[in-house]
Amino acid sequence: MSTWSATALNTAPDSENRIHGDELAKEYGFEGGLVPGVTISAYLVHPLIELWGQDWLERGFADCRITSPLYDNENFSVETNIQDESKAYTTLIRNNGIVSANAEVNISRNLPVPPMLRGDKFVTEAYEAPNATKEVWKSLKSTGCLAFNFNWGGSDPLIYLKDENLLPTLLQPKDGGFSNLCFLLGCSNWILAGNAYMNPWVHLQTISQNFRAVPLGASLIAEMEINNIYEKKGHEFIDVFVNLFDSKDESCVMSINLIAIYKLRGVK
Repeated sequence: MSTWSATALNTAPDSENRIHGDELAKEYGFEGGLVPGVTISAYLVHPLIELWGQDWLERGFADCRITSPLYDNENFSVETNIQDESKAYTTLIRNNGIVSANAEVNISRNLPVPPMLRGDKFVTEAYEAPNATKEVWKSLKSTGCLAFNFNWGGSDPLIYLKDENLLPTLLQPKDGGFSNLCFLLGCSNWILAGNAYMNPWVHLQTISQNFRAVPLGASLIAEMEINNIYEKKGHEFIDVFVNLFDSKDESCVMSINLIAIYKLRGVK
């Protein structure tokens, strides 16, 4: 068992999803704005990227589950339990001892066949996402979702720690680093929210498979399809598959299964 410790960063305090802002989060009984689930997921795999390096970026699998909130500037630790040379379990523990998230992380020695680009219609600037409802999701499941384009890099690349020097070297943008899980899983959040407007909503789980490391400056195409829409304990859930492709050669770099609460219990 090994332990890595750090300080949490709310990477989306100004998001349209105001669950990441203090005001709305407190209305729902939270201590403050929630650190995004994609950021927490990046914390869960950080120790394994330090251990396995680029091999994980090219063949890695992660099943990350968020079970309790994590807040900005909160100290936390990630405990890593290595099972063998290519499999581990990680647990993120808040400073107060509460488990916030856990993950199964491994390197896929026999990669599944990567998804193929379908050629979904791209979103336009004029598109206004409808409010997320069961009927809207059912319509998107039937007619298909809009594709989006996302770029890794730029003047302010998305990173999951306040100081990029604390990232694994191969993920540091200043050195031309590869994309991190916070950005890549973030693409699944953004395409979900881009197809139907949700506020507030809560990211719960991602199951992701890497097929290729994403270099600085890469342009990605994101395509999404609805897997399931359901209700549980008064919350309304959305379950989607998102595939990310390199814009240049259309090869798949990552597949993602995202599960989220799109409508919290009590929201009208």
